[in-house]
Amino acid sequence: MEIIHFEHVNVAYEEQNVLHEINLRIKEGQHTVILGANGSGKSTLLKLFSNDIYPRFNEATTKEVFGKTVWDIWELKKQLGIITNDLHYEFTQRAAFLKGFEVVLSGFFSSFHIYEHQEFSPLHVKKVEEVLHYLEITHLRDKLISEMSTGEIRKCIIARALVHDPKAMILDEPTVGLDIKAQLNFIEMLRKIATQRTIILVTHHLEEIFEEISQVVLIKQGHIYAQGKKEELLNDEHLSHVFDLPLHVKCEKGRYFVQSVG
Repeated sequence: MEIIHFEHVNVAYEEQNVLHEINLRIKEGQHTVILGANGSGKSTLLKLFSNDIYPRFNEATTKEVFGKTVWDIWELKKQLGIITNDLHYEFTQRAAFLKGFEVVLSGFFSSFHIYEHQEFSPLHVKKVEEVLHYLEITHLRDKLISEMSTGEIRKCIIARALVHDPKAMILDEPTVGLDIKAQLNFIEMLRKIATQRTIILVTHHLEEIFEEISQVVLIKQGHIYAQGKKEELLNDEHLSHVFDLPLHVKCEKGRYFVQSVG
């Protein structure tokens, strides 16, 4: 099944196109990175995936997610576990009093709190416990958000998405704010998740691209510059063009990193 099937997709803000003629296909099981500079259109593209925005009308346009053109947005978000820094910020600002268990439990109602009118069954509780165990974060069960590190909060938010058993996870610059040790630990967690569901990584950091990611989408100024196999696109020529900077790309043991030239 194709998770994403876009053809001739254009998106405009106030009549000005910000995404131009997007043609994109991502298959289930095809771990993919969407790579581009800040302001290139990555976040807008992510909002298209989640149906938070819609393309301009055009008879030639195809926009399908999991083979469907029309979705209830809440049902779609159960199939797509979407992790953004905005979501992280909302929890730290609005729900600092929640414990790790409650953060994960809140995923069943897509809320930032646990309310009295919300009814949770023993199956809900069991699922939360299973996900905490799977991600090896049972030690965060009774820890308050206000006492957690950035990495710990982000893991709880990942767990919150996993209670729905989504077919794919979309992660927007997931290691922002993490120190080196936490970054490496977080990437290992993503690799574990990638054994069971598709990962779509949205980033401008090559260091976040882990070994299982096979496909690359390069985006520049609202256009998809290139898409294809990682080994063919992550090179000096393509990345220097996408980031408007002379760059030298290296790969060691399946992990990529970049250096400026000169």
